[in-house]
Amino acid sequence: MKLITAIIKPFRLDDVRAELSHQGVHGLTVTEVKGAGRQKGHSEMYHGAEYSAEFLPKVKVEVAVPDGKGRSGD
Repeated sequence: MKLITAIIKPFRLDDVRAELSHQGVHGLTVTEVKGAGRQKGHSEMYHGAEYSAEFLPKVKVEVAVPDGKGRSGD
């Protein structure tokens, strides 16, 4: 078995889930996470004070697949 992990933007979850189902993958684990990277975050106001929101909401998708799956082109 292989564990495939992907960190995606939350609005992409429905598309990813639909494509996995189309490929015959019906079981997955979804976890809400926060991450920092190329997007660099943004500034927000909270109780009149500005602060940097460096960690943006993301979704971690984990799928366990047989050894024959998970290769480029599958």
